Amino acid sequence: MYITIQSFDKLHGSKPLKLDGIVKLVKEPSNKYDTEAIACEMRHFGKIGYVSNSVNTVIKGCMSAGRVYDKIDEDYFAKIKFIAGSNAIAKILTLDEYEEELKNPESDIHYLLEGD
Repeated sequence: MYITIQSFDKLHGSKPLKLDGIVKLVKEPSNKYDTEAIACEMRHFGKIGYVSNSVNTVIKGCMSAGRVYDKIDEDYFAKIKFIAGSNAIAKILTLDEYEEELKNPESDIHYLLEGD
């Protein structure tokens, strides 16, 4: 599954976005604007934006936050595959891909798990 990440370009610009960067996906059911909101967090930056949930912002071929929301746990991970300005397309990690990331001691996934 691929998702569009709308980053907070006013806070960080495209600086946190890097190819193959690990993004932690965190559901925000109490978000006052969208009960299907999924925040995106990265090492060194914290929250960098949200998974797009509008037909106007979801890049073609990607799933919206609403379509992904019930398919992931409270905290999940994705890997950035494409970057376009302050937006990115990320692939949600499968269980096998997640376990492979855990084998890499240099992976940002270890730092993002520390908050759990």
